[in-house]
Amino acid sequence: MKKNLLLICFVMLSVASIAQKTNERQAVLEVMNRQNKHWNEGNISAFMEDYWKSDSLMFIGSKGVVYGWKPTLDRYNKTYPDKATMGTLKFDIQKTDFHSKTTCWVLGKWHLTRPEKGDIGGYFTLILKKINGKWLIVSDHTS
Repeated sequence: MKKNLLLICFVMLSVASIAQKTNERQAVLEVMNRQNKHWNEGNISAFMEDYWKSDSLMFIGSKGVVYGWKPTLDRYNKTYPDKATMGTLKFDIQKTDFHSKTTCWVLGKWHLTRPEKGDIGGYFTLILKKINGKWLIVSDHTS
């Protein structure tokens, strides 16, 4: 009887753990969907709401490392000054990996369709942390 009870408890804990991980993965994917939506609306300020508003935010791109939320916003505004340059964004999420209950790593491809400027794309890796109950990008390496 005790063995059966232990087995039932183990199964219930496993199911609860899988459900929690699925919910957290969905929450991270919602961040990505929101980012995609805001970008395609031409709203860089809203796009940046899913980034950690901290001087410790790190963005790594082809021109080096940018630290801080405001410098990252400034970089996006300078690099993408108008809707034609921003184009239409499409993400292809390749992998999500939870290193803990509050840290997630995301690998994906990005593609901008830009009829007037020429299409561009590449890969990205993001580190997200759950801060005050919200998943935020704390590191973005985009190439």
